[in-house]
Amino acid sequence: MDINTERRNVLVLASCQGFSVTGMVMVTIIISLAGQVLADNPAYATLPMAVQMTATMLFATPASMIMAKVGRRAGFTIGQFIGILGGLIGAYALLYAKSFELLCLSGFLIGAHQGFWQLSRFAIADATEASYRPRAISYVLAGGILAALIGPELAKLSVGLFSPVLYAGTYLAYCCMNVLNIIFLQFLAIAKPPENWNFRGGRPLLEIARQPAFLIALMSGMVGYGIMVLVMTATPLSMQSCGFEFNDSAFVIQWHAFFMFAPGFITGHLIKRFGMTAIIMTGAFLALISMAVSLSGITLMHFWTGLVLMGVGWNFMFVGGTSLLTETYAPQERAKVQAFNDTMVFGTTAIASFGSGALLSWLGWNAVNLTVAAPAILLLIAAFVLRMKRHATTS
Repeated sequence: MDINTERRNVLVLASCQGFSVTGMVMVTIIISLAGQVLADNPAYATLPMAVQMTATMLFATPASMIMAKVGRRAGFTIGQFIGILGGLIGAYALLYAKSFELLCLSGFLIGAHQGFWQLSRFAIADATEASYRPRAISYVLAGGILAALIGPELAKLSVGLFSPVLYAGTYLAYCCMNVLNIIFLQFLAIAKPPENWNFRGGRPLLEIARQPAFLIALMSGMVGYGIMVLVMTATPLSMQSCGFEFNDSAFVIQWHAFFMFAPGFITGHLIKRFGMTAIIMTGAFLALISMAVSLSGITLMHFWTGLVLMGVGWNFMFVGGTSLLTETYAPQERAKVQAFNDTMVFGTTAIASFGSGALLSWLGWNAVNLTVAAPAILLLIAAFVLRMKRHATTS
């Protein structure tokens, strides 16, 4: 693939990343609040988010299989239509049905859409040269900066669109983001995979999974996404219980989203300069600092700083882990490895989403943040051991 096509694909996927994450930021801000409106028990308020994350996990393998058959562009487009259906059902659940069950169904479909879209980082990795790959991945993720700039603002504008019924307008605004994605995706120029791009080619998955680099890459994605979702999901509810307004929560989530994706402009360069394991370790360390800040107070600045640090930490762990993962499989093994990785990563986020509401309801905000410690420390140690082994091998 020539360099101009590579750059074009990065631009298209980065733009779509912006629209996709904008929609997800809007939904993230309101989904637990909408759940609180419709749920009989406050402990179930985060259940729609948990269902959403579960669907992302469940659709990782089907999405990868579909793309192995029809190609990236068609596969991503299918995912966008599923997302539109989820947004429409969410709006209907709030406006007319007043149904918590339908809100959960909406979350399931939106999560299925994410199961397709999360493969975008692998799509660009598979379509670029190895030397450019970490930067291409980070540039695509950097497209999410658009989400930080306009996602919370659109949430504020749309939350009362059908007042006195709140949040339904946000689901419709989410649908508009998916429509924009469908338009932009038609300019994607990634060739349909060859016939050997399937779930049977290459080494058995168990053999691939025995590689230390694979295990650290998988752990980095699971820990990075899991602890980020755990804290982020609970934040709007915790802020509400502390007396903050909806706009305050939107402000915090806005900056969290910005710092999740803004480092994408430099993460690839940092990986090239310092190595993948160093960036993963830095991400885990930032998550621990985020925990310490969040435990030290419940002012607006504490919520803001904690989520900002968690956003940067997530970026380093996720981009570092994704880049490391691409070194562990051959071309004919990529479909099954990518599907397995995302199944495990989003299985972890599903558990985190389920646990977030329960922890917050039963044990409080501090318990949510303390849960970050063990996985972040474990990842930090594991990445350090791999780094030392690689240095010893190189020497």
